[in-house]
Amino acid sequence: MHLFRTPLRFLRYSSCNYSRPFTTLEAAGPINCLLKTRSVIRFKGPETIKFLQGLVTNDVQSLGNPRPAGENSVTPNMPVAVSPTVYAALLNPQGRFLYDLFLYRPTRSDEKVDRSGSGPGPDPGDVEIYADVDATVSDELLETLNKYRLRSKVDIENVAGEFSCWQRFSGNASKKSSDPEESETGTVGWGGTVDRSGVSASQGNDLGWHWNKDPRLPCLGCRGIFPSNTQPPLVEADEETSEENFLIWRLEKGVAEGSIEIPKGSAIPLEYNLAGLNAISFDKGCYIGQELIARTHHRGVIRKRLIPLRFLNNSGEEVQQKVAPGSEVIDASSQKKAGNVTTALGSRGLGLLHMDYAFKGTGNLTIKDQEDVKIETIKPEWWPADWFLSHQEQSAAA
Repeated sequence: MHLFRTPLRFLRYSSCNYSRPFTTLEAAGPINCLLKTRSVIRFKGPETIKFLQGLVTNDVQSLGNPRPAGENSVTPNMPVAVSPTVYAALLNPQGRFLYDLFLYRPTRSDEKVDRSGSGPGPDPGDVEIYADVDATVSDELLETLNKYRLRSKVDIENVAGEFSCWQRFSGNASKKSSDPEESETGTVGWGGTVDRSGVSASQGNDLGWHWNKDPRLPCLGCRGIFPSNTQPPLVEADEETSEENFLIWRLEKGVAEGSIEIPKGSAIPLEYNLAGLNAISFDKGCYIGQELIARTHHRGVIRKRLIPLRFLNNSGEEVQQKVAPGSEVIDASSQKKAGNVTTALGSRGLGLLHMDYAFKGTGNLTIKDQEDVKIETIKPEWWPADWFLSHQEQSAAA
């Protein structure tokens, strides 16, 4: 199976074990997977928030003073949870993507016990933030963070051996449910203001860690960092699914993740839809790479976007394992380049395509030198309408 162009990239997703087919996932209740491709970094110190605020694309000040449950969420797509979770990116000075981070702050010290479950939490002045990051670049990310740390009062440590990243998702994740285990998963766990309907289901996790709503989209479910020697709340061993199933789930929604799927050093964040995924604040102030992001945003037109793809044969049936990332996508009628496939797994993929060619109908796009492979583009339900309107208006003016 040709998934990535380098041996490292190949190894990351090569051992595909589809424990549940995609159609089954659509109808399934909540399922859980250990994210082996993600790692955990801890920031600790009184200047942690100030340090991160000047680096990443999103506003992280809410992590310095977590809001109690019941207050408005920090990002428009994220329902209220016990503690905010912030999705952000770290860019290079030219505004190109380097790394993505899910930033968590454990429940406030007056609301939880320590990690052993036997004593009070840390000093409230000693801020502690955990970051869920791409495991393939975690050492490189640590070096980058330490380069920018200078004299900031913050310690940065790789704690991958102590903590693991998990995802909880289902076909019903974005739908309102009467089942408290499905509808309120983001507030399940131990700590202050815990949702009582979920406590009985999460017995055994007495360390103050809980699930959080995925800050990108409701349809992605919940995400969390948990001590590696414990089972997360609501997770039974026989309920776990392969991480590749979550990858398929993301591909269908048009969501890339990590420094391989979002090419490090070259990807423009707005083309990879990070603004729509709540990763960028346009009014937070300065951060590394902000100038390009602000200029592109205020110009108002994104000519290329990351779009979910299906690979089909001439009969309209799905093609398995024939398309490699990096493959050139062309317009079948004009033979002009429309974009490139960025990620591929079986019959699913993502492609960075020019909006002029993206949605002209199935069969309009094909793979260069593989004319037997047709491409069907899928418009994600979560896309804002103005992504289409602004492009149409600009094309008409041209």
